[in-house]
Amino acid sequence: MLYPADAVACEKLVEAAARHQGIVYIRTTRNKTKVLYKLTERFIIGGSKVLRQSNKDVGTVVAAGITLYEALAVADQFKKRGQNIRVIDLYSVQPLDKATLLKAARQTKFILTVEDHRPAGGLGEAVAAALAPYKAKVVSLAVNKQPLSGEPQQLLDYEQIGAKAITRAISRLLKSYI
Repeated sequence: MLYPADAVACEKLVEAAARHQGIVYIRTTRNKTKVLYKLTERFIIGGSKVLRQSNKDVGTVVAAGITLYEALAVADQFKKRGQNIRVIDLYSVQPLDKATLLKAARQTKFILTVEDHRPAGGLGEAVAAALAPYKAKVVSLAVNKQPLSGEPQQLLDYEQIGAKAITRAISRLLKSYI
């Protein structure tokens, strides 16, 4: 299961899917999104991209697709406050990049997953299952309400998976570690 965030990732992951032996499912977002990656970037099935990272990261946000942009905006806000948040683009939800997730779990206080999908069978559930043997702190934001029609940002806010909800979740998690 692949979930590219931008046009470059989508093109590269479609190519990877075409070369792959077996079933591949690619989710795409309906929004026009800003290009994050250079055309030379490599994308592999089972990979991820760490887009924000420092040696002082207090927590990690794992997202894919449209929620990745929300996570990046929040990480930039926290950095202005002097708190670094790692952001991982988990574009390959299954199989996932367990090594990168485990490294983040060991180096930061928590993993917050954010997805525009129901919790069952989604990114958060996959991350929690992969990290369960390591007793990592994983909290998930996902679609839990009855879906509605609306503008993309309205829907992110309605489902509490947008920047405001991510900020609140990170703030709560940070308070629990003070």
